[in-house]
Amino acid sequence: MPILGGVRLSVTGDSLEVTGTDLDLTITVSTSVSGSADGVVVAPGRLVTDIVRALEPGAVGVEADDEELRIASGRSHFTVRTHPAGDFPRLPAPAGETVSLEAAGLMEALRQVTRAASNEESRPILTGVLMAAEEDGLRLVATDSYRLAVRDLPGLGVLGEGQKVLVPSRALNELLRLLAGEGSVSLRLGAHDATFTVGAVTLTTRLIEGEFPNYRALIPSGYPNRLTVGREALLDAVRRVKLLARDATTPVRIALRPTGIELTVITTDWGTAVEEVDAKYEGAEMTVAFNPNFLIEGVEAVTGDEVALDTLDALKPATLRPIDSDAYLYLLMPVRVS
Repeated sequence: MPILGGVRLSVTGDSLEVTGTDLDLTITVSTSVSGSADGVVVAPGRLVTDIVRALEPGAVGVEADDEELRIASGRSHFTVRTHPAGDFPRLPAPAGETVSLEAAGLMEALRQVTRAASNEESRPILTGVLMAAEEDGLRLVATDSYRLAVRDLPGLGVLGEGQKVLVPSRALNELLRLLAGEGSVSLRLGAHDATFTVGAVTLTTRLIEGEFPNYRALIPSGYPNRLTVGREALLDAVRRVKLLARDATTPVRIALRPTGIELTVITTDWGTAVEEVDAKYEGAEMTVAFNPNFLIEGVEAVTGDEVALDTLDALKPATLRPIDSDAYLYLLMPVRVS
């Protein structure tokens, strides 16, 4: 549908409203202009963006009729063919009650959770983030079947009792870009879509239909082994030894000992990298191995100066958590090594 490559420009008085959609995700932005006549036009989105971005700083004049859009600034003049405005999809008005959320807290939670969602469209359920009502607030959950991220937001009554929705992670990653520097965000949940309003920007996404996996069954009730290590020290060490891991299938091995940990990456083509890191470990000595990229993303998501790695054994899921909070966990499947 070529029309979906266009953006709808609507001028009413001194307000310009710009809308783009792919039917699953819709973004509308409003801004003030000096309008001389009301009207609507659908122009090629990428082309118009490239033209405006390339113009010299200063005022831009825009005129349109049924067939073309004219853009002028300084000595530059462009004429662009347009799409019939009537062909642009008719978008339903947002439904549901409006709930106001604190932007900074939601931004941190989304940053911690969306990284665990899948990018494979063949498994659409796993490309979403579960938003579920809990007794004490809201819970966000995402998994790609190799890792699982869970973040609780106590006191946040966004959903009704027992209610849960599945929001595409792609839409939430776009929302993350809008939240920076904002104080609040408004949310409206309809039967089939969710609408977020941040300042002059409105983002509406179609909800994913289907049953999210039973993630609770993946989380062990307790762990006999705990590693406590400096967050930055662990991140730096993993990034260094990962230099020899030329692909994501090469794991980083972590030898867990009471005196500290030893990280090792072994490759047949490039060689071996070994680094020791000071840490506190309580439990049985063992060596566990993880996908280095998944491990780095999990450690990055944990807040605080230290991170806790809880393990059962070398072959069962381990969890990364902050030391001073139970609000977040990142469960990671180990890699079997010989």
